[in-house]
Amino acid sequence: MSESVRLDKWLWAARFFKTRALAKKAIEGGKVHYDGVRVKTSKNVEVGANIRVPQGWEVLEVEVISLSNQRRGAPEARMLYAETDDSIQRRAREAEARRLTNEAMQHPLKRPDKKQRRDIQRFQRHQGE
Repeated sequence: MSESVRLDKWLWAARFFKTRALAKKAIEGGKVHYDGVRVKTSKNVEVGANIRVPQGWEVLEVEVISLSNQRRGAPEARMLYAETDDSIQRRAREAEARRLTNEAMQHPLKRPDKKQRRDIQRFQRHQGE
């Protein structure tokens, strides 16, 4: 396709966002970067461009392979972009760090009773002083 596609429409078609309104909000909020800079919603996407897109805990860096302004199934949407090797490695490192942090955290066996809650609140009040 040699047509021009707006960034918000491409992100929606590539299934990074559920609606174009959410894509627009992320772009305007500075969450999405096109070739390393913040851009407007109406920026035309070009093949070969690098786009950084937040996805939950992670930030994906993808290269645009093809253009589409129609939302299709996930397998077809996946053909619009390719994730960079750096992005894949960084996401794996961050996921491992999150996993280790969660394992190191001790979860209480039960909820604190009334006396323990009062002790916790008293401790927190004295920490603030």
